Amino acid sequence: MTATAPHLIDLDISGMTCASCANRIERKLNKLDGVTASVNYATERAHVEVPNGLSTTDLVEVVRAAGYDAAPILPDPPAVTGGQEPTVSGDPELDALRQRLIVSAVLSIPVIALAMIPALQFTYWQWASLTLAAPVVVWGAYPFHRAAWVNLRHGATTMDTLVSVGTLAAFGWSLYALFLGTAGTPGLTHGFDLLPQRSDGSSHIYLEAAAGVTTFLLAGRYFEKRAKRRAGDALSALMDLGAKDVVVRDHNGVETRIPIAQLAVGDEFVVRPGEKVATDGLVVEGASAVDASMVSGESVPVEVTPGDAVVGATINTSGLLVVRATAVGSDTALSQMARMVTAAQEGKADVQRLADRISSVFVPIVIAISVATLGFWLGVASTSDFAGGDVTFAFTAAVAVLIIACPCALGLATPTALMVGTGRGAQLGILLKGPEVLESTRRVDTIVLDKTGTVTTGEMTFSAITVADGHDEEQVLGWAASVESGSEHPIAAAIVDAGRDHIDSPARDFVSTQGAGVAGMVGDRLVHVVSPSKVDVPLPRSLADAVATAESEGATAVVVLATDRTSEETAGQPVPVGVVVVADRIKPSSAAAITEFRRLGLTPKLLTGDNEGAARAVASRVGIDDVTAGVSPRRKLEVIAELQEQGHVVAMVGDGINDAAALAQADLGLAMGTGTDVAMAASDLTVVSGDLRAVADAIALARRTLGTIKGNLFWAFGYNVAAIPLAAAGMLNPMIAGAAMALSSVFVVGNSLRLRGFAPKR
Repeated sequence: MTATAPHLIDLDISGMTCASCANRIERKLNKLDGVTASVNYATERAHVEVPNGLSTTDLVEVVRAAGYDAAPILPDPPAVTGGQEPTVSGDPELDALRQRLIVSAVLSIPVIALAMIPALQFTYWQWASLTLAAPVVVWGAYPFHRAAWVNLRHGATTMDTLVSVGTLAAFGWSLYALFLGTAGTPGLTHGFDLLPQRSDGSSHIYLEAAAGVTTFLLAGRYFEKRAKRRAGDALSALMDLGAKDVVVRDHNGVETRIPIAQLAVGDEFVVRPGEKVATDGLVVEGASAVDASMVSGESVPVEVTPGDAVVGATINTSGLLVVRATAVGSDTALSQMARMVTAAQEGKADVQRLADRISSVFVPIVIAISVATLGFWLGVASTSDFAGGDVTFAFTAAVAVLIIACPCALGLATPTALMVGTGRGAQLGILLKGPEVLESTRRVDTIVLDKTGTVTTGEMTFSAITVADGHDEEQVLGWAASVESGSEHPIAAAIVDAGRDHIDSPARDFVSTQGAGVAGMVGDRLVHVVSPSKVDVPLPRSLADAVATAESEGATAVVVLATDRTSEETAGQPVPVGVVVVADRIKPSSAAAITEFRRLGLTPKLLTGDNEGAARAVASRVGIDDVTAGVSPRRKLEVIAELQEQGHVVAMVGDGINDAAALAQADLGLAMGTGTDVAMAASDLTVVSGDLRAVADAIALARRTLGTIKGNLFWAFGYNVAAIPLAAAGMLNPMIAGAAMALSSVFVVGNSLRLRGFAPKR
């Protein structure tokens, strides 16, 4: 299609192996007249602003010409109001990589064992090693060879280049030694000479180095790819959130259940207690309490009556509703939230891989040193009788340079630390998604917390009871619990749970008035439990003060009225006898967690969709000074963006759908595992438990893991820097070079294993 006006095009990019690939594609696209492109390696997508007259096909051709592949992405995500079961499909690229890794590992293990353990070297062991190593070097390392070739065509080098050159050089020399040298002699065994024998380099093979490097780096590539596979899970979770079908009522009152995809704007549908609201709409009949906590952040279900708006995927807790659809498909609030999550993920800054930063300079230098080594010793061989200055020795020294420089430890530095760190994290209930998260944890200076389900439990619980003079607290609570036992409202559940031991007799003649309260006969006494705003008689001073205090603290108060038996004037009339207060309880660990955040150098802020009173009350009790309340999901995202514009590096902690976009926008998103799948999918770190202190542990562990990765990279690079001059000087046998390379890998793994000792501060 050819554009008729400037517009945006999103492309899925495949074939990238490092951040330099993304930079190369971005440069190629930006060379087109009028094009502004941003390529994100982490999400494997390109966001392109296209001028008039340029088509999607033109962009795809440019990407393919650079050696990669691209496909356009639909401008709108699929409708997330349900409609069809989410498709579950594997990742062919990941599956192929896993198969390549398994086969390579099975073949490489005996090759390494035969080379390093002389006792295993039977008569024709070297030919058996060649048979096993050849498929690993040719087929197993094909992704590295292909990437190296693509980079070479564009005049660039990456870690793939050195892997390809090193493994092919080791394999090529082994072929030379086996077929043209003396390494193929039956009964030959390998020794462990520290210095190369200048006349018998052709008796040594380095198949174990070629196969081992390939297998180790395939493992690193596989674990990285598996972590990145979760990038699109947030939208999948949203797609699975909504109702799958809906009961539509026609003008004659006939009800028919249809797939959600067939629902149209203007249709009226029925929502029974416990069911999800199918899509955004207006209530036309009935009254109920709708649990919107996962969408709006409100801890208390919202009372709705005819004329009130409801949002798709919220839950009807009590009462039958008839709703007229006002938006369907991609126009719903849930779909708009999905687009916000996508946009926030696309806008994340790409984290440059430390290993690729090193190799971008290191690789061409090593290749140059290897070539120079070969040329130097060949020159010595042709102009002098210097001992050992022969062609075989020249090739031996050059290969030693490539082998000692082959970045096995560099490739292991990140995945081994990540695997150990994530394993330890899993034991502590902390899930770290990938290495790209770690840099953010080091730089974070502000932590933004959602309230409901994060700082608080997200569940209504009994808080306090105040009774009028002459009444007993346990008796009044028992009356309230007896009447509320007939209701399904969350406030009722909290009262029943608190007063069930004080119920003398079950309520009779139960009546529920939506938006007002409930009533019933307890013994021969009529008892009402109602909202304070629905009480039409003056409250005693003590009860009025209890209501005011509850409201100022963001709690919910209900008034208990009972038939008066003490006055002839009011006999038979319900009078206020008590006030029961329920609230979203603060988690016991929250205050300690805030203290720990400050110790880590983080400034805590509370950001919630709940009301100002509730937010302020919670913040003051846990030690948070900065509070922003009553915000929508979009405003949450905007607040995060504003903090980032002010120069802050922001971590966001949340658990609801309403937090998903903000979690994706934040530099570091942390989700509580007690919340929704959407929040966890949009986050970078997930804390399985509901303990907020575990968030501090997660940040500390992530920082420790990042420090370990940097230490690994430093020492792995140090091995190469120290040994390359020795190899170039002809003082390092390639066999010893391979052993030194393996030693650097052992050191990296051992350093990573220290993460197993990480212990929470608490």
